[in-house]
Amino acid sequence: MSAPLDDLVVVDLTRALAGPHATMMLADLGARVIKVESPTGDDTRGWGPPFLDEDGARESTYFLSANRNKESIALDLRSEEGRDILRKLVQRADVLAENFRTGVLDRLGFSLAELHDINPRLIVLSITGFGHDGPEGGRSGYDQIAQGEAGLMSLTGPSADEPTKVGVPIADLLAGMNGAFGLLAALHERERTGRGRVVRTSLLASVVGIHGFQGTRATIAGEVPRAIGNQHPSIAPYGLFRTADAPVQIAVGSEGLWTSFAPLVGLDAADPRFARNGNRVERREELRDLIEMAFSNSSSEAVLEALERAGIPAGKVRTLDDVYAWDQTRSQGLVIEVDHPVFGTLELPGPVLRFDDNAYAGGRKDHTAPPMLDQHRRQLLDWLEDQETSA
Repeated sequence: MSAPLDDLVVVDLTRALAGPHATMMLADLGARVIKVESPTGDDTRGWGPPFLDEDGARESTYFLSANRNKESIALDLRSEEGRDILRKLVQRADVLAENFRTGVLDRLGFSLAELHDINPRLIVLSITGFGHDGPEGGRSGYDQIAQGEAGLMSLTGPSADEPTKVGVPIADLLAGMNGAFGLLAALHERERTGRGRVVRTSLLASVVGIHGFQGTRATIAGEVPRAIGNQHPSIAPYGLFRTADAPVQIAVGSEGLWTSFAPLVGLDAADPRFARNGNRVERREELRDLIEMAFSNSSSEAVLEALERAGIPAGKVRTLDDVYAWDQTRSQGLVIEVDHPVFGTLELPGPVLRFDDNAYAGGRKDHTAPPMLDQHRRQLLDWLEDQETSA
């Protein structure tokens, strides 16, 4: 079976994480993604430890997380030779992705107008830290800075006094996902118009875009949401609860679930203190203490079994080694094997999409390892020459 995007060519000028994550999503769906790197390579090749080191080659596990299914060519875009090769790539591309600071591409001779002169059908994805315009549009963006500036850290952590970042670079990852989503919309539009356009997103936009109900608490209710640890601000009981040996997560998201849950912890579902969700939210701490007291002599496994029998959504808190060993994770194609030219067989976290006409992960049957720097120069230059010959 062909992959959904196997007729697309993507020129990937991005580095670090937001842009590479976007282009990796396209590559997972079958697109040919040509990663154009500086002669020293993507910065993330040096972001470690941990590193893989073998036969004089070294690669960071950070780089390996965001660059599967791509080809690499190293170009010095300050040189005429490098710019000439990039022009040829742009001529044959459907998509160009970049996450330079505003103005950098213009100074290299590849403004948006010039890119569309080279290829009027080109879709350009531009990812910035805080937006391409506005009073702070020129700011460089790093994930944790964006998490703080966009309010996410004020909502995360044990209390309002301890703002805490999310444990993964969520602003970068969301910007990549939003960028891929926008690109696909622009590609669909191009089927009607025959012309490309520019798709823009930012780390700021991507974090503000997931404020969800916390955002409307601020804009409509006039409240300023703050971190409250592992409890839900609008639903109770919903969160992390201690047992005799390990915490469990419980989500009592409806009055029907409350009716089933209350007897498990020795409470009357009609108790006026807790009869409705609003009552339970107001008395969240009191309710949590009663629940944890009821669980204090039971193991987490026993609690989870009782909750499952009662139909209450619940779960454990797994470490990542446990997640990747879990048979449910593997059954969904979320761990894949690739053959690296230096490091041999590697296991990587896999694509998040599956299609009904195949059982393998993502849109392609075979996945390739993240490339070594400049690994595909010769075959890419040969391909460009063949394209020129046949044009």
